[in-house]
Amino acid sequence: MMFGQFENLANGTHLRGDINILMVGDPSTAKSQLLRSAMTIAPLAVSTTGKGSSGVGLTAAVTSDPETRERRLEAGAMVLADRGLAC
Repeated sequence: MMFGQFENLANGTHLRGDINILMVGDPSTAKSQLLRSAMTIAPLAVSTTGKGSSGVGLTAAVTSDPETRERRLEAGAMVLADRGLAC
């Protein structure tokens, strides 16, 4: 499995070939501009900020409806960007 391709095995198992990249660098090295340009060409892209990723979480968060007091599960950026790009 190379380049993020997926594979379906004979027993019905689905394997995803995820490509994960951690961008680390000094300020003013165009990290944000590179991510923004990647989001314009990606078919599915979800952008998040520090506040957004800690508020709901990158995976999911349990929230409570103020009127009905029912609990619900809200999807985070990684779930919404399944098979896509999460920046």
